[in-house]
Amino acid sequence: MNMPSQPHGRGLHVAIVGGGASGTLTAAQLLRQPAAPGFGVRVTMIDQHGRHGLGAAYSTDHESHLLNAMAGQMSAYPDDPDHLIRWANCSGRRFLPAIPAVVTDTTFLPRPAYGLYLQDVLSEAERLTHPVDRVTAEAVAIRRQGDGPAVRVVLAHGHVDADVAVLATGNAPASLPFDAPPSDRVIADPWQPGALDRLLTSPRPRSVVVAGTGLTMVDLAVAIAAASPETVVHAVSRHGLLPRTHPGTMPPADQPLWLPVVFRTTEPVSLVELMWQIRSAIAARPANWHYVMAALRPLVPGLWRRMPDRDKRLFLRHLARYWEIHRHLVPPQTASCVTALRMAGRLIVHTGHVRAATETAGQLRVAVEADGDALHLPADWLVNSTGTTSDITASASPLLRDLFRGGVARPDPLRLGIDASIRGEVLDAAGAASDVLYTLGPPLRGLWYETTAIPEIREQAAALAWLITAGRSQRNRRPGSAA
Repeated sequence: MNMPSQPHGRGLHVAIVGGGASGTLTAAQLLRQPAAPGFGVRVTMIDQHGRHGLGAAYSTDHESHLLNAMAGQMSAYPDDPDHLIRWANCSGRRFLPAIPAVVTDTTFLPRPAYGLYLQDVLSEAERLTHPVDRVTAEAVAIRRQGDGPAVRVVLAHGHVDADVAVLATGNAPASLPFDAPPSDRVIADPWQPGALDRLLTSPRPRSVVVAGTGLTMVDLAVAIAAASPETVVHAVSRHGLLPRTHPGTMPPADQPLWLPVVFRTTEPVSLVELMWQIRSAIAARPANWHYVMAALRPLVPGLWRRMPDRDKRLFLRHLARYWEIHRHLVPPQTASCVTALRMAGRLIVHTGHVRAATETAGQLRVAVEADGDALHLPADWLVNSTGTTSDITASASPLLRDLFRGGVARPDPLRLGIDASIRGEVLDAAGAASDVLYTLGPPLRGLWYETTAIPEIREQAAALAWLITAGRSQRNRRPGSAA
Protein backbone atom coordinates (compact mmCIF):
# COMPACT_ATOMS: atom_id res chain seq x y z
CA MET A 1 0.00 0.00 0.00
CA ASN A 2 1.30 3.46 -0.88
CA MET A 3 1.80 5.59 2.19
CA PRO A 4 1.47 9.39 2.05
CA SER A 5 4.59 11.24 0.97
CA GLN A 6 6.80 12.85 3.58
CA PRO A 7 6.14 16.52 4.40
CA HIS A 8 8.55 19.21 3.31
CA GLY A 9 9.97 21.47 6.00
CA ARG A 10 8.67 21.85 9.49
CA GLY A 11 5.07 21.08 10.19
CA LEU A 12 2.52 19.11 12.14
CA HIS A 13 1.20 15.86 10.69
CA VAL A 14 -2.33 14.96 11.83
CA ALA A 15 -3.84 11.56 11.01
CA ILE A 16 -7.64 11.56 11.07
CA VAL A 17 -9.28 8.14 11.38
CA GLY A 18 -12.67 8.46 9.70
CA GLY A 19 -13.81 10.14 6.51
CA GLY A 20 -17.30 11.23 7.50
CA ALA A 21 -18.62 14.57 8.74
CA SER A 22 -16.49 14.59 11.91
CA GLY A 23 -13.28 13.86 10.04
CA THR A 24 -14.07 16.21 7.16
CA LEU A 25 -14.93 19.18 9.37
CA THR A 26 -11.82 18.57 11.50
CA ALA A 27 -9.61 18.43 8.40
CA ALA A 28 -11.13 21.64 6.99
CA GLN A 29 -10.66 23.45 10.29
CA LEU A 30 -7.05 22.25 10.60
CA LEU A 31 -6.25 23.55 7.13
CA ARG A 32 -7.83 26.91 8.00
CA GLN A 33 -5.65 27.43 11.06
CA PRO A 34 -3.11 30.26 10.68
CA ALA A 35 0.46 29.03 10.50
CA ALA A 36 3.85 30.67 10.85
CA PRO A 37 6.03 30.80 7.71
CA GLY A 38 7.54 27.40 7.06
CA PHE A 39 5.26 25.70 9.59
CA GLY A 40 2.02 24.21 8.34
CA VAL A 41 -0.39 21.42 9.06
CA ARG A 42 -0.42 18.28 6.98
CA VAL A 43 -3.50 16.06 7.17
CA THR A 44 -3.93 12.41 6.32
CA MET A 45 -7.53 11.17 6.32
CA ILE A 46 -8.06 7.42 6.66
CA ASP A 47 -11.41 5.94 5.66
CA GLN A 48 -12.11 2.24 5.46
CA HIS A 49 -14.43 2.45 2.46
CA GLY A 50 -12.85 5.38 0.62
CA ARG A 51 -15.86 7.62 1.32
CA HIS A 52 -13.76 10.66 2.22
CA GLY A 53 -16.06 13.59 2.88
CA LEU A 54 -19.17 11.40 2.98
CA GLY A 55 -18.93 8.73 5.63
CA ALA A 56 -21.97 6.52 6.17
CA ALA A 57 -24.53 9.26 6.82
CA TYR A 58 -24.19 11.13 3.53
CA SER A 59 -23.12 8.42 1.12
CA THR A 60 -26.69 7.54 0.15
CA ASP A 61 -27.58 8.20 -3.48
CA HIS A 62 -31.34 8.30 -2.85
CA GLU A 63 -32.52 11.86 -3.40
CA SER A 64 -35.66 11.09 -1.37
CA HIS A 65 -33.44 10.80 1.72
CA LEU A 66 -33.59 14.28 3.22
CA LEU A 67 -31.64 15.91 6.00
CA ASN A 68 -33.67 15.95 9.22
CA ALA A 69 -32.48 19.51 9.93
CA MET A 70 -33.01 22.65 7.87
CA ALA A 71 -30.31 24.22 5.74
CA GLY A 72 -30.02 27.19 8.08
CA GLN A 73 -28.80 24.85 10.82
CA MET A 74 -26.32 22.78 8.80
CA SER A 75 -23.44 25.06 7.84
CA ALA A 76 -20.02 23.46 8.15
CA TYR A 77 -18.68 26.53 9.94
CA PRO A 78 -20.04 27.83 13.25
CA ASP A 79 -18.85 31.36 12.40
CA ASP A 80 -20.60 31.37 8.98
CA PRO A 81 -24.18 30.10 9.42
CA ASP A 82 -25.18 30.87 5.80
CA HIS A 83 -22.28 28.99 4.21
CA LEU A 84 -24.39 25.97 3.17
CA ILE A 85 -27.21 28.14 1.81
CA ARG A 86 -24.79 30.13 -0.36
CA TRP A 87 -23.19 26.93 -1.62
CA ALA A 88 -26.55 25.37 -2.49
CA ASN A 89 -27.73 28.45 -4.39
CA CYS A 90 -24.44 29.07 -6.19
CA SER A 91 -22.58 25.78 -6.61
CA GLY A 92 -24.64 22.86 -5.37
CA ARG A 93 -27.07 22.64 -8.30
CA ARG A 94 -24.17 21.96 -10.65
CA PHE A 95 -23.72 18.63 -8.89
CA LEU A 96 -27.28 17.64 -8.01
CA PRO A 97 -30.31 18.94 -9.97
CA ALA A 98 -32.63 17.78 -7.16
CA ILE A 99 -31.62 20.79 -5.06
CA PRO A 100 -34.61 23.21 -4.97
CA ALA A 101 -34.50 26.24 -7.24
CA VAL A 102 -34.15 28.54 -4.24
CA VAL A 103 -32.66 27.27 -0.99
CA THR A 104 -33.58 29.15 2.18
CA ASP A 105 -32.84 28.57 5.84
CA THR A 106 -35.95 26.34 6.11
CA THR A 107 -35.14 24.07 3.14
CA PHE A 108 -34.60 20.37 3.80
CA LEU A 109 -31.85 19.40 1.38
CA PRO A 110 -31.33 15.88 0.03
CA ARG A 111 -28.67 14.02 1.99
CA PRO A 112 -26.65 13.30 -1.19
CA ALA A 113 -26.44 17.09 -1.68
CA TYR A 114 -25.04 17.53 1.81
CA GLY A 115 -22.43 14.88 1.13
CA LEU A 116 -21.36 16.83 -1.95
CA TYR A 117 -21.27 19.98 0.16
CA LEU A 118 -18.92 18.39 2.71
CA GLN A 119 -16.64 17.21 -0.09
CA ASP A 120 -16.64 20.74 -1.51
CA VAL A 121 -15.87 22.20 1.94
CA LEU A 122 -12.80 19.98 2.12
CA SER A 123 -11.77 20.78 -1.46
CA GLU A 124 -12.10 24.52 -0.80
CA ALA A 125 -9.86 24.25 2.27
CA GLU A 126 -7.34 22.27 0.22
CA ARG A 127 -7.28 24.89 -2.54
CA LEU A 128 -6.38 27.54 -0.01
CA THR A 129 -3.55 25.47 1.50
CA HIS A 130 -2.52 22.04 0.24
CA PRO A 131 -4.15 18.67 -0.47
CA VAL A 132 -5.17 16.17 2.17
CA ASP A 133 -3.63 12.71 1.83
CA ARG A 134 -6.56 10.32 1.39
CA VAL A 135 -5.93 6.74 2.47
CA THR A 136 -8.48 3.98 1.89
CA ALA A 137 -7.85 1.35 4.56
CA GLU A 138 -9.17 0.04 7.85
CA ALA A 139 -7.39 1.31 10.95
CA VAL A 140 -6.97 -1.57 13.39
CA ALA A 141 -4.70 -0.10 16.10
CA ILE A 142 -2.96 3.05 17.30
CA ARG A 143 0.44 2.88 18.98
CA ARG A 144 2.36 5.51 20.92
CA GLN A 145 5.97 5.66 19.71
CA GLY A 146 9.08 6.62 21.62
CA ASP A 147 11.14 7.97 18.73
CA GLY A 148 10.19 9.93 15.62
CA PRO A 149 6.51 10.63 14.98
CA ALA A 150 4.50 10.27 18.17
CA VAL A 151 1.78 7.90 16.96
CA ARG A 152 1.46 5.09 14.47
CA VAL A 153 -1.94 4.29 13.02
CA VAL A 154 -1.75 0.61 12.15
CA LEU A 155 -3.80 -0.30 9.09
CA ALA A 156 -5.00 -3.68 7.93
CA HIS A 157 -2.15 -3.42 5.41
CA GLY A 158 0.50 -0.87 6.27
CA HIS A 159 0.60 2.08 8.66
CA VAL A 160 0.60 5.87 8.87
CA ASP A 161 2.97 7.68 11.23
CA ALA A 162 1.91 11.09 12.50
CA ASP A 163 2.42 13.61 15.29
CA VAL A 164 -1.23 13.58 16.31
CA ALA A 165 -4.18 11.24 15.68
CA VAL A 166 -7.87 12.13 15.78
CA LEU A 167 -10.57 9.48 16.21
CA ALA A 168 -13.42 10.71 14.00
CA THR A 169 -14.97 7.27 13.76
CA GLY A 170 -18.63 8.26 14.07
CA ASN A 171 -21.13 5.85 15.57
CA ALA A 172 -19.77 2.48 16.61
CA PRO A 173 -21.54 -0.21 14.57
CA ALA A 174 -23.80 -2.53 16.52
CA SER A 175 -23.75 -6.28 16.13
CA LEU A 176 -27.02 -8.05 15.26
CA PRO A 177 -29.27 -7.98 18.34
CA PHE A 178 -30.91 -11.26 17.34
CA ASP A 179 -29.95 -14.71 16.08
CA ALA A 180 -29.83 -14.95 12.30
CA PRO A 181 -28.28 -17.23 9.69
CA PRO A 182 -25.23 -16.13 7.67
CA SER A 183 -27.41 -15.11 4.73
CA ASP A 184 -27.02 -12.32 2.19
CA ARG A 185 -30.71 -11.63 2.81
CA VAL A 186 -29.89 -10.52 6.36
CA ILE A 187 -28.39 -7.02 6.28
CA ALA A 188 -26.54 -6.23 9.50
CA ASP A 189 -25.62 -2.65 8.54
CA PRO A 190 -27.72 -1.01 5.81
CA TRP A 191 -25.20 1.84 5.38
CA GLN A 192 -22.28 -0.37 4.38
CA PRO A 193 -21.37 0.29 0.73
CA GLY A 194 -23.68 -1.68 -1.54
CA ALA A 195 -25.59 -3.28 1.35
CA LEU A 196 -29.01 -2.35 -0.04
CA ASP A 197 -28.28 -2.79 -3.73
CA ARG A 198 -29.76 -6.27 -4.12
CA LEU A 199 -32.77 -5.49 -1.94
CA LEU A 200 -33.67 -2.37 -3.93
CA THR A 201 -33.11 -4.03 -7.31
CA SER A 202 -34.51 -7.50 -6.62
CA PRO A 203 -37.74 -8.37 -8.45
CA ARG A 204 -40.55 -7.19 -6.22
CA PRO A 205 -39.82 -8.50 -2.71
CA ARG A 206 -43.11 -9.16 -0.97
CA SER A 207 -42.02 -8.51 2.58
CA VAL A 208 -39.11 -6.78 4.33
CA VAL A 209 -38.71 -6.92 8.11
CA VAL A 210 -36.79 -4.04 9.67
CA ALA A 211 -35.55 -4.20 13.26
CA GLY A 212 -35.92 -0.65 14.58
CA THR A 213 -38.35 2.22 13.99
CA GLY A 214 -36.02 5.25 14.02
CA LEU A 215 -34.65 7.49 11.30
CA THR A 216 -32.85 4.64 9.50
CA MET A 217 -36.07 2.65 9.23
CA VAL A 218 -37.83 5.71 7.81
CA ASP A 219 -35.14 6.07 5.16
CA LEU A 220 -35.39 2.36 4.33
CA ALA A 221 -39.18 2.47 4.03
CA VAL A 222 -39.05 5.49 1.70
CA ALA A 223 -36.38 3.90 -0.50
CA ILE A 224 -38.12 0.51 -0.64
CA ALA A 225 -41.44 2.15 -1.48
CA ALA A 226 -39.85 4.02 -4.37
CA ALA A 227 -38.14 0.88 -5.70
CA SER A 228 -41.01 -1.57 -5.30
CA PRO A 229 -44.60 -0.31 -5.05
CA GLU A 230 -45.94 -3.65 -3.77
CA THR A 231 -43.51 -4.42 -0.95
CA VAL A 232 -44.75 -4.40 2.65
CA VAL A 233 -42.31 -3.27 5.35
CA HIS A 234 -42.73 -4.64 8.89
CA ALA A 235 -40.92 -2.40 11.38
CA VAL A 236 -40.31 -3.81 14.87
CA SER A 237 -39.06 -2.00 17.97
CA ARG A 238 -39.45 -2.23 21.73
CA HIS A 239 -41.64 0.87 21.97
CA GLY A 240 -43.03 0.95 18.42
CA LEU A 241 -42.40 4.70 18.31
CA LEU A 242 -41.70 6.68 15.14
CA PRO A 243 -39.82 10.00 14.97
CA ARG A 244 -42.06 13.05 15.23
CA THR A 245 -42.56 15.52 12.38
CA HIS A 246 -40.44 18.65 12.06
CA PRO A 247 -42.54 21.86 12.02
CA GLY A 248 -40.55 23.16 9.05
CA THR A 249 -39.90 26.53 10.63
CA MET A 250 -36.93 28.06 12.42
CA PRO A 251 -37.36 28.41 16.19
CA PRO A 252 -37.87 32.01 17.33
CA ALA A 253 -34.63 33.57 18.50
CA ASP A 254 -36.36 35.86 21.01
CA GLN A 255 -37.89 33.10 23.14
CA PRO A 256 -35.09 31.58 25.23
CA LEU A 257 -35.93 28.62 27.44
CA TRP A 258 -35.75 29.39 31.13
CA LEU A 259 -35.26 26.40 33.43
CA PRO A 260 -34.35 26.93 37.09
CA VAL A 261 -32.03 23.90 37.04
CA VAL A 262 -29.89 25.52 34.35
CA PHE A 263 -29.00 28.48 36.51
CA ARG A 264 -28.14 26.52 39.64
CA THR A 265 -24.74 25.71 38.20
CA THR A 266 -23.15 24.55 41.46
CA GLU A 267 -25.65 21.76 42.12
CA PRO A 268 -26.06 18.34 40.50
CA VAL A 269 -28.94 18.02 38.05
CA SER A 270 -31.75 15.78 39.25
CA LEU A 271 -33.41 13.87 36.42
CA VAL A 272 -36.80 14.01 38.15
CA GLU A 273 -36.57 17.78 38.65
CA LEU A 274 -35.30 18.36 35.12
CA MET A 275 -38.12 16.35 33.57
CA TRP A 276 -40.70 18.20 35.68
CA GLN A 277 -39.37 21.55 34.52
CA ILE A 278 -39.29 20.49 30.85
CA ARG A 279 -42.84 19.15 31.06
CA SER A 280 -43.97 22.41 32.64
CA ALA A 281 -42.32 24.42 29.86
CA ILE A 282 -44.06 22.31 27.20
CA ALA A 283 -47.41 22.47 29.02
CA ALA A 284 -47.19 26.27 28.95
CA ARG A 285 -47.00 26.23 25.13
CA PRO A 286 -48.08 22.76 23.94
CA ALA A 287 -48.46 23.83 20.30
CA ASN A 288 -44.81 24.90 20.26
CA TRP A 289 -43.18 21.90 21.93
CA HIS A 290 -40.75 21.79 18.99
CA TYR A 291 -39.35 25.16 20.03
CA VAL A 292 -38.94 24.03 23.64
CA MET A 293 -36.91 21.06 22.42
CA ALA A 294 -34.86 23.29 20.09
CA ALA A 295 -34.08 25.68 22.94
CA LEU A 296 -33.20 22.79 25.25
CA ARG A 297 -30.79 21.18 22.81
CA PRO A 298 -27.73 23.44 23.37
CA LEU A 299 -28.25 23.10 27.13
CA VAL A 300 -28.14 19.30 27.13
CA PRO A 301 -24.33 18.81 27.22
CA GLY A 302 -23.96 20.98 30.32
CA LEU A 303 -26.97 19.38 32.02
CA TRP A 304 -25.71 15.90 31.17
CA ARG A 305 -22.30 16.66 32.66
CA ARG A 306 -23.91 17.71 35.95
CA MET A 307 -26.25 14.74 36.20
CA PRO A 308 -25.23 11.86 38.52
CA ASP A 309 -24.47 8.58 36.78
CA ARG A 310 -27.44 6.88 38.46
CA ASP A 311 -29.79 9.46 36.92
CA LYS A 312 -28.10 9.08 33.52
CA ARG A 313 -28.71 5.34 33.67
CA LEU A 314 -32.37 5.91 34.55
CA PHE A 315 -32.68 8.25 31.58
CA LEU A 316 -31.08 5.74 29.22
CA ARG A 317 -33.28 2.93 30.48
CA HIS A 318 -36.65 4.68 30.57
CA LEU A 319 -36.60 8.01 28.72
CA ALA A 320 -33.95 7.97 25.98
CA ARG A 321 -36.24 6.65 23.26
CA TYR A 322 -38.85 9.33 23.99
CA TRP A 323 -36.14 11.99 23.87
CA GLU A 324 -34.86 10.68 20.54
CA ILE A 325 -38.20 10.75 18.73
CA HIS A 326 -38.83 14.34 19.84
CA ARG A 327 -35.26 15.48 19.27
CA HIS A 328 -34.46 13.85 15.89
CA LEU A 329 -37.42 14.82 13.72
CA VAL A 330 -38.29 13.93 10.14
CA PRO A 331 -39.00 16.55 7.45
CA PRO A 332 -42.68 17.18 6.64
CA GLN A 333 -42.26 15.64 3.17
CA THR A 334 -40.87 12.43 4.65
CA ALA A 335 -43.54 12.31 7.35
CA SER A 336 -46.25 12.58 4.68
CA CYS A 337 -44.72 9.67 2.79
CA VAL A 338 -44.59 7.54 5.95
CA THR A 339 -48.24 8.35 6.73
CA ALA A 340 -49.30 7.36 3.21
CA LEU A 341 -47.41 4.08 3.47
CA ARG A 342 -49.04 3.24 6.80
CA MET A 343 -52.52 4.11 5.51
CA ALA A 344 -51.94 1.89 2.46
CA GLY A 345 -50.84 -1.01 4.67
CA ARG A 346 -47.35 -0.95 3.20
CA LEU A 347 -45.64 0.00 6.47
CA ILE A 348 -46.75 -1.94 9.54
CA VAL A 349 -45.25 -1.06 12.93
CA HIS A 350 -44.99 -3.76 15.60
CA THR A 351 -44.25 -3.13 19.27
CA GLY A 352 -41.92 -5.91 20.33
CA HIS A 353 -38.61 -7.60 19.58
CA VAL A 354 -37.10 -9.52 16.71
CA ARG A 355 -35.97 -12.69 18.43
CA ALA A 356 -34.45 -14.78 15.66
CA ALA A 357 -34.56 -15.60 11.98
CA THR A 358 -34.23 -18.81 10.03
CA GLU A 359 -33.86 -19.39 6.29
CA THR A 360 -35.26 -22.17 4.15
CA ALA A 361 -34.87 -22.29 0.37
CA GLY A 362 -34.06 -18.59 0.19
CA GLN A 363 -37.07 -17.55 2.29
CA LEU A 364 -36.61 -16.02 5.74
CA ARG A 365 -38.90 -16.65 8.68
CA VAL A 366 -38.57 -13.99 11.37
CA ALA A 367 -39.68 -14.72 14.93
CA VAL A 368 -41.10 -11.60 16.57
CA GLU A 369 -42.41 -11.21 20.09
CA ALA A 370 -45.01 -8.45 19.74
CA ASP A 371 -47.30 -7.29 22.55
CA GLY A 372 -46.83 -10.60 24.32
CA ASP A 373 -47.71 -12.66 21.26
CA ALA A 374 -45.33 -14.73 19.15
CA LEU A 375 -45.40 -13.82 15.46
CA HIS A 376 -43.60 -15.55 12.62
CA LEU A 377 -43.26 -13.19 9.69
CA PRO A 378 -42.25 -14.53 6.27
CA ALA A 379 -39.71 -12.16 4.76
CA ASP A 380 -37.61 -11.83 1.65
CA TRP A 381 -35.18 -9.57 3.55
CA LEU A 382 -34.33 -8.76 7.16
CA VAL A 383 -32.57 -5.45 7.88
CA ASN A 384 -31.04 -4.34 11.16
CA SER A 385 -31.65 -0.64 11.82
CA THR A 386 -31.30 -0.64 15.60
CA GLY A 387 -28.57 1.99 15.36
CA THR A 388 -25.32 2.33 17.21
CA THR A 389 -24.27 -0.07 19.93
CA SER A 390 -25.42 0.77 23.45
CA ASP A 391 -22.14 -0.62 24.85
CA ILE A 392 -19.04 0.53 23.03
CA THR A 393 -16.98 -2.32 24.49
CA ALA A 394 -19.20 -4.71 22.50
CA SER A 395 -18.51 -2.92 19.22
CA ALA A 396 -17.33 -4.97 16.29
CA SER A 397 -14.63 -2.36 15.54
CA PRO A 398 -11.14 -3.92 15.75
CA LEU A 399 -9.67 -0.45 16.39
CA LEU A 400 -11.85 0.18 19.44
CA ARG A 401 -11.19 -3.29 20.79
CA ASP A 402 -7.45 -2.76 20.45
CA LEU A 403 -7.54 0.69 22.06
CA PHE A 404 -9.40 -0.64 25.10
CA ARG A 405 -7.40 -3.84 25.36
CA GLY A 406 -4.09 -1.98 25.22
CA GLY A 407 -5.17 0.71 27.69
CA VAL A 408 -4.60 3.49 25.14
CA ALA A 409 -8.24 4.47 25.69
CA ARG A 410 -11.04 3.47 27.99
CA PRO A 411 -14.83 3.53 27.73
CA ASP A 412 -16.73 6.25 29.56
CA PRO A 413 -18.50 5.17 32.78
CA LEU A 414 -21.76 4.49 30.91
CA ARG A 415 -19.97 2.72 28.05
CA LEU A 416 -21.70 4.95 25.51
CA GLY A 417 -18.40 6.01 23.97
CA ILE A 418 -14.75 6.83 24.60
CA ASP A 419 -13.76 8.54 27.83
CA ALA A 420 -12.15 11.92 27.20
CA SER A 421 -11.50 15.32 28.71
CA ILE A 422 -13.90 18.15 27.97
CA ARG A 423 -11.40 19.28 25.30
CA GLY A 424 -11.54 15.94 23.49
CA GLU A 425 -8.25 14.50 24.76
CA VAL A 426 -8.62 10.71 24.97
CA LEU A 427 -8.13 9.32 28.47
CA ASP A 428 -6.05 6.18 28.88
CA ALA A 429 -6.84 3.28 31.22
CA ALA A 430 -5.37 5.20 34.16
CA GLY A 431 -7.37 8.35 33.37
CA ALA A 432 -4.45 10.39 31.99
CA ALA A 433 -5.27 12.75 29.12
CA SER A 434 -3.31 12.13 25.94
CA ASP A 435 -1.42 14.92 24.21
CA VAL A 436 -1.43 13.11 20.85
CA LEU A 437 -4.78 11.30 20.63
CA TYR A 438 -8.10 13.16 20.41
CA THR A 439 -11.69 12.44 19.50
CA LEU A 440 -14.93 14.25 18.70
CA GLY A 441 -18.50 13.64 17.66
CA PRO A 442 -20.38 10.41 18.46
CA PRO A 443 -17.51 8.81 20.48
CA LEU A 444 -18.10 11.59 23.06
CA ARG A 445 -21.72 10.58 23.65
CA GLY A 446 -21.01 9.54 27.22
CA LEU A 447 -19.43 12.93 27.91
CA TRP A 448 -21.99 15.24 26.25
CA TYR A 449 -24.86 12.95 25.14
CA GLU A 450 -25.90 15.43 22.42
CA THR A 451 -22.86 15.12 20.16
CA THR A 452 -23.99 13.35 17.01
CA ALA A 453 -25.35 16.19 14.84
CA ILE A 454 -23.63 18.82 12.71
CA PRO A 455 -24.26 21.81 15.02
CA GLU A 456 -22.36 20.05 17.83
CA ILE A 457 -19.68 18.45 15.65
CA ARG A 458 -18.74 21.66 13.83
CA GLU A 459 -18.15 23.44 17.16
CA GLN A 460 -16.04 20.56 18.41
CA ALA A 461 -14.05 20.43 15.15
CA ALA A 462 -13.21 24.13 15.35
CA ALA A 463 -12.19 23.90 19.00
CA LEU A 464 -10.17 20.72 18.44
CA ALA A 465 -8.28 22.18 15.46
CA TRP A 466 -7.30 25.17 17.58
CA LEU A 467 -6.27 22.93 20.48
CA ILE A 468 -4.09 20.71 18.28
CA THR A 469 -2.33 23.57 16.54
CA ALA A 470 -2.20 26.26 19.25
CA GLY A 471 1.37 27.11 20.15
CA ARG A 472 2.89 24.28 18.10
CA SER A 473 3.95 26.57 15.26
CA GLN A 474 6.09 28.51 17.74
CA ARG A 475 8.06 25.48 18.83
CA ASN A 476 11.44 24.66 17.43
CA ARG A 477 10.64 21.24 16.09
CA ARG A 478 12.54 19.07 13.69
CA PRO A 479 10.60 17.28 10.89
CA GLY A 480 8.81 14.21 12.16
CA SER A 481 9.34 14.96 15.85
CA ALA A 482 6.71 14.00 18.35
CA ALA A 483 4.01 16.45 19.32
